Amino acid sequence: MTLLGAAMIVGAYLLGSIPFGLLITRLLGGPDPRQGGSGNIGATNVTRLAGRSAGVATLFLDAAKGAVPMALALVYLPDWPAAAVGLAAFLGHIFPLYLGFKGGKGVATALGVLAAASPLSLLATVGVLALTAWWSGHVSLGSLAGCASAPLWLLFWGHSTPLTLMALAMALLVVWRHRENIARLRQGRENSWR
Repeated sequence: MTLLGAAMIVGAYLLGSIPFGLLITRLLGGPDPRQGGSGNIGATNVTRLAGRSAGVATLFLDAAKGAVPMALALVYLPDWPAAAVGLAAFLGHIFPLYLGFKGGKGVATALGVLAAASPLSLLATVGVLALTAWWSGHVSLGSLAGCASAPLWLLFWGHSTPLTLMALAMALLVVWRHRENIARLRQGRENSWR
């Protein structure tokens, strides 16, 4: 591991740790997303508590904090350390240093990482996410299906083993972070967007 690679991994984690959902709701004078709705700092809960514009801004910024370090890493680093940079940004979002390691569920940041790593895989993943959410009425189920499909799309488009394993690790962590949603889905108690 070079000094540059180590620095980019640390920088990606610190960038990923920035809680944009919390910052945006505070800026708009809205409630702390950790104290309302699902208690999550991500775009879905921010939309629920502070409105669509706040949710869209959170989605964009949470995706950007995954996309920017991943894009830079792919320019300056080989695939293994570049994959570590993408994973670090994602881990920063779900385990943020600035919030006592209690963060979001990681979907937007994972999609940002994927956007930089493989735009075609991103499009396919978002397609699975959107179709599943539309069919089921549950954004959480769409997020789970989309993220679970991401490693398969990377394999399909012939991307490297490090990037595919990075996507697999993110998918597994997204599933783990959605464990309460999964329980509610099984019980028929999960919130529907319809």
